Amino acid sequence: MDHSPSIITQVSREEEENATYREEGTNEVSPSHKPRRGLFHSLFCCLCHKETEPPPLKNAPLLVEENGTLSKVPTKPLLPRMNSNDAGKICVVIDLDETLVHSSFKPVSNADFIIPVEIDGTVHQVYVLKRPHVDEFLKRMGELFECILFTASLAKYADPVSDLLDKWGAFRSRLFRESCVFHKGNYVKDLSRLGRDLNKVIIIDNSPASYVFHPNNAVPVASWFDDMSDTELLDLIPFFERLSKVDDIYDILKQQRTSS
Repeated sequence: MDHSPSIITQVSREEEENATYREEGTNEVSPSHKPRRGLFHSLFCCLCHKETEPPPLKNAPLLVEENGTLSKVPTKPLLPRMNSNDAGKICVVIDLDETLVHSSFKPVSNADFIIPVEIDGTVHQVYVLKRPHVDEFLKRMGELFECILFTASLAKYADPVSDLLDKWGAFRSRLFRESCVFHKGNYVKDLSRLGRDLNKVIIIDNSPASYVFHPNNAVPVASWFDDMSDTELLDLIPFFERLSKVDDIYDILKQQRTSS
């Protein structure tokens, strides 16, 4: 069965493996390499299989293609004014699917959450696995940063997942697919629309297509599906503890890219 509109945007395991295979034999991963996303039937969504290129603008709102036409991005910020408790903190945009969790319609015995989602009058069960160490990661990130959930999935799925996942209120705001820019077949998270100084904005995402407008603001993470020995989120905590003390994120992120 194939439901439209689909509500979950995620990378497929097969395409992630194909992307890794294509990179074998090289000494480094090209920052312009963008793994394709796959079509998951039922409620799963894909991004169209098109290559995207970062536009030249860095801080200004972008002209983007929407349904084949050019239109101005609205100037109203996506985020409310920063809370006084977060004054001076870096804003960290965090992806959901394959970054913090993996979701499936196939029943799994070890699901952390089961989310009922209604589509076309029928309720479907979505089985959600938490990435290892996501609890420690979100707790610490919420202490250090102004954290924003930003997902290309729809709110009817992502909002209840976030309610269960974020025990500590780490996410100050949540942004969903309608806040993305549909650009060359992909849902892109345009950081210039947040209403924050880009010198103090970071995005954590497993999909390079999501941050193609602002690759220099990204901390890439590997896509996660079900490896319970994964330690990526835990390993990132010391790096973010150091990053939380800087005034300009670009130098540190550049050093991280060149050393990895």
